[in-house]
Amino acid sequence: MFQIRIHGRGGQGVVTATEMLSIAAFMEGKHAQAFPSFGSERMGAPVVAYCRFDDKEIRLREPIQEPDALIIQDTTLMHSVDVFQGLKPDGFILINSTQTFEELGIHDFVAKFPAHHVCAVGATELAMTHVKRPVPNAALLGGFAAISGQLQMDSVARAILEKFPGPIGEANVAAAGAAFDIAART
Repeated sequence: MFQIRIHGRGGQGVVTATEMLSIAAFMEGKHAQAFPSFGSERMGAPVVAYCRFDDKEIRLREPIQEPDALIIQDTTLMHSVDVFQGLKPDGFILINSTQTFEELGIHDFVAKFPAHHVCAVGATELAMTHVKRPVPNAALLGGFAAISGQLQMDSVARAILEKFPGPIGEANVAAAGAAFDIAART
């Protein structure tokens, strides 16, 4: 089973991101589930959402305490929430940022992980370029597909288009594709 935890803030599409991940996994013939965990339900409040997928039926229903991958949509959470809690030693870390890990103050921490398992992608900037809105969720899914190898970019694109048909979906697919390319080069 592969388990992903996404940290972000209300309004950034955290819950939608896990839904699209589960749809992409389902399209690849896997069993999948996605669910959120809310604090106060308002714009800007911290939000955590979970996705897990496997080749066999998933019976677990509890929050993910030991993720295989973390996606951090908002770096300000790293100063108030232990976003890295429970991450497996060979886990994947994808952060929405144009800053280096040293600038983010986490260089020593991420140095413990395999180099190709950690990546920062300016997903908000990609979303602004392609979608014209600061919603990084779809772009980060492309980056996740590139660094983890758990899902194909084609499945991610189809999941995005299923959730957002038409021009908005196509713009999000373009952002995800750009993030995939950036992450694949790291």
